[in-house]
This record gives sequence, C-alpha cells and structure tokens, in this order.
Amino acid sequence: MSVSDPIADALTKIRNAYRAGHKTVHVNHCGLVESVIKILASEHYINNFYIIDRDPEKKILRKQLLVNLRYTEAGKPIIRGLERVSKPGRRVYVKATHIPSIYNNTGNAIISTSNGVMTDREARQQNIGGEFVCKVW
Repeated sequence: MSVSDPIADALTKIRNAYRAGHKTVHVNHCGLVESVIKILASEHYINNFYIIDRDPEKKILRKQLLVNLRYTEAGKPIIRGLERVSKPGRRVYVKATHIPSIYNNTGNAIISTSNGVMTDREARQQNIGGEFVCKVW
C-alpha cells in the first residue's frame, strides 16, 4: 500500500511508539525520512537507527528503518512533541531571515533546503531558507 505522506507516517509511528512505551519502531524508508531520522539521531532525540533492506524470504517487502527510541532515566520520552508543518496539500516555505525558533531554541525545526535537510540553527548559520518539514521539542 502506498502512503501519500511518508514523513507524516514516520513521525506518527515514532510518536505512537513513544506513547506506547516501545523501545524500537519500524518506519518505511524514503530518502527524506532517512534524512529526518539522521537529524533526530545527531540531535540526540533517538539513540540510533538501522536500515533494513527488503527481504522477501523474511516477509520484509519494503526497505525500512529500525529506530531505537531514547528515554530519560525516569522512563520519560526524550521527545515531548513531534509535529509535521509542511504537508502535501499545503507546503510551508520559510526564508532564512524568518526561520522560527522552537520553544526558545530548546527544540529544533527541520528544514529541507537546496543544500540538504538541516536543523534551523544550521540553516540560519548558512543563511539559507527552504521547506519547513517538521518541528521537534
């Protein structure tokens, strides 16, 4: 089954896995989703992730990402909020001078630019705007 918005699907799976208290979650692979997951790993919102290739013998029909979720020592999720901003029906673009700060710079905005997918801090530093994909706090 095809998904019309793979980024929103991946973010929802991660959000639901945190709410259910899971340690790992499988999300469908695509290039943009992999870039967003890499940013989540580099900003320490998740522990790590692995790419699982398709294997019809093991009934893995699509390439997937296995995401290891991160919790505090008290068992609380590190990610308190994960929200998709730009959607297929309504794309949201921001200029370099208008990139928002998320929760007074304690969260991250993930921006898809012509130089690749990056956080809001990196985009401000490089003075480049782009599509406002999602925000994490």
